[in-house]
Amino acid sequence: MEFDERIISSSFQEEDEKIEYSLRPKFLAEYIGQSGVKEHIGVYIKAAKLRGEALDHVLLYGPPGLGKTTLASIISNEMGGKLSVTSGPAITHSRDLAAILSNINEGDILFIDEIHRLNASVEEILYPAMEDFAYDIVIGKGPGARSIRMDLPKFTLVGATTRLGLLTSPLRDRFGIKEQLELYSPEDLKEIIVRSAGILGVEITEDGALEIASRSRGTPRVANRLLKRVRDFAQVKGSGLIDCETAMRGLDMLGVDELGLDSVDRRMLEAMIVKFRGRPVGLDTIAASTGEDATTIEDVYEPYLMQLGFIARTPRGRILLPGAYEHMGYPVPAEQLNDQQSFFNK
Repeated sequence: MEFDERIISSSFQEEDEKIEYSLRPKFLAEYIGQSGVKEHIGVYIKAAKLRGEALDHVLLYGPPGLGKTTLASIISNEMGGKLSVTSGPAITHSRDLAAILSNINEGDILFIDEIHRLNASVEEILYPAMEDFAYDIVIGKGPGARSIRMDLPKFTLVGATTRLGLLTSPLRDRFGIKEQLELYSPEDLKEIIVRSAGILGVEITEDGALEIASRSRGTPRVANRLLKRVRDFAQVKGSGLIDCETAMRGLDMLGVDELGLDSVDRRMLEAMIVKFRGRPVGLDTIAASTGEDATTIEDVYEPYLMQLGFIARTPRGRILLPGAYEHMGYPVPAEQLNDQQSFFNK
């Protein structure tokens, strides 16, 4: 079967991706944060290795940038299998998945990012592959077509999604291990930043790392991105050392405030306060008023604003909470306080 290299890749080609890859921990012992998930995965891996079996299929879900791809790579390294990486949008036809499965060996790890975006025909092939380690090939067309079942070696599928609710029940139920990744604490992010700075050869102080961590939205990917940009600032505008003052100046230049909110967050809150006067607003309306994609707002921006207690989702739409007004420097309208009080008391 012809194999399309564009569908799946075992290595990252772009330079930025190579740098990002070098910052990722390779084994569980190096992994910082997500203590519950780390402990669970460690137990499952050890048990599978003791039995000499492939690890059960793993579903990782949570906001983007929390380390789902990193965990897939760690699982591969810990289990000693080859990691193959692809994504739901890249697998457009059932034959694409069949080509990927035909290249899998015993004990390999197949990582499918954005697994909720698989189409129905691809899922149909995935079900027997996950459950029975086999897949069906249709030979011929029309009345003379026939199906041949091909056996697969025992492998582990690691699926990642930011939208658990969009996974079909049959697919979700075929994962034996389901783990939710949550936003990181500033202390865990500080450890990640110090580790990344060491790999990048950047001098950084503890308080400089904590300053970056506190503005990283609870997300390691954001923390590493801000570290690299503050490094640039420190090299050009300072001595190269990232201390607290340098970190603050660099992050201010980037437009990232003390809570980690950027220009998009502020546009969202400003629109809800000024344009819509604090009334419930639909997601598509917010997207149109800010010029951002609705899915990006829902997956990237909303979770952090909700964690801060700035907005809430209600059946009537998104509403602002008092903390958002205070952070943006606006008084909380008395009528809105009354409306929210009566709504949440229902």
